[in-house]
Amino acid sequence: MKFLRFRRKYNIKVEVEEFTQIVLMHLFPEMLNRRTFRVSSNEIFKKLEQLLSKQVDDKSKVDSLAKEFTAELPLLQKQLVSDALFIAQNDPSASSINEVIITYPGFTAICIYRIAHSLANKEIQLIPRIMTEWAHSKTGIDIHPKAIIGKEFFIDHGTGIVIGETAIIGNRVKIYQGVTIGALSVSKEFAQTKRHPTIEDDVVIYAGSTILGGNTTIGHNSIIGGNVWLTKSVEPNSLVYHESKVIVREREAVSRV
Repeated sequence: MKFLRFRRKYNIKVEVEEFTQIVLMHLFPEMLNRRTFRVSSNEIFKKLEQLLSKQVDDKSKVDSLAKEFTAELPLLQKQLVSDALFIAQNDPSASSINEVIITYPGFTAICIYRIAHSLANKEIQLIPRIMTEWAHSKTGIDIHPKAIIGKEFFIDHGTGIVIGETAIIGNRVKIYQGVTIGALSVSKEFAQTKRHPTIEDDVVIYAGSTILGGNTTIGHNSIIGGNVWLTKSVEPNSLVYHESKVIVREREAVSRV
């Protein structure tokens, strides 16, 4: 019986992935390359109620959580349109906001993160994490649902980005592929402490950079160049870059060495 109860509680991965797609189809029906139709908020309410009833025994609490999430959908859509517009305005290769919504994996990951974050804020367990891991499998972008990310967030290309659980990211931050905003190795007893960096407003972090540690803050308006490794804070308006030495030699000369 215990095993059966465990399966009932946790065998919900496929259902959560389907629920994620239903919410995306409600917010941006053009995103999933399917027939254009909008899922109603009532359908989302009913589906979430089914999912939550597998984890929460209190029916009135299930009903309350599902209603609360459904009521937030217009605000979520407004935030996400703001993200997409910011990307379209700042990426020279983007021809329109529709191109961003339909084709950008970074925007897809942001969408699923914001949906999952809304659920995580309600102390809902497991479902938000399944959502962002599904996004991770589809986009290569790993954002923990409990990370806090401000408005107008820009992910370009995206593959290989990792943003940890206690990271705090300000407004209008731009992040490129291969960036890690992660934790230094700590023991399990520090799981409830702030383990990931704070990135203030208007920071740009270029490809391949790694920023680690809960006490590390990147000051506003800073630029972190590619392949930088940081475990200490940076003052606002800083330019941080990794100086590497590239040697170019004539091939014929090399053969004589």
